[in-house]
Amino acid sequence: MGNGTSIGRVRGLGSAHHGAHHWLVQRTTAIGNVVLMAWLLISFVMLGDFGYDSVAKWLTQPVAAVPMILLVISLFWHARLGLQVVTEDYVHDTGTKFAVLSALNLATIGGGAFAIFSVAALAFGGQA
Repeated sequence: MGNGTSIGRVRGLGSAHHGAHHWLVQRTTAIGNVVLMAWLLISFVMLGDFGYDSVAKWLTQPVAAVPMILLVISLFWHARLGLQVVTEDYVHDTGTKFAVLSALNLATIGGGAFAIFSVAALAFGGQA
């Protein structure tokens, strides 16, 4: 570092250069969410009947199941990124922060996996 000069005291204490990637991924998932939610709303409008049998029959088609799985992935990933930022900003104790982020990861991975397997079982298992 330095001999006590201003630049020497602060060198190495700046940005870790990880924030730009996180910001870009969050914006990318937001764009994916807008596109996929628009697809879902248009699909629902064209579906007409919102009964279980009608929606299940629609979801058994791969053309509907694949975008639905992509929507689930994008939504859960975006939610995880946003909640991670909130946790890192407002939880200051290291142990508590680790516990909250671990619980957040488990919840998003578990919820996303449950949703994906539910869609996949219906779509590719053919049970309506």
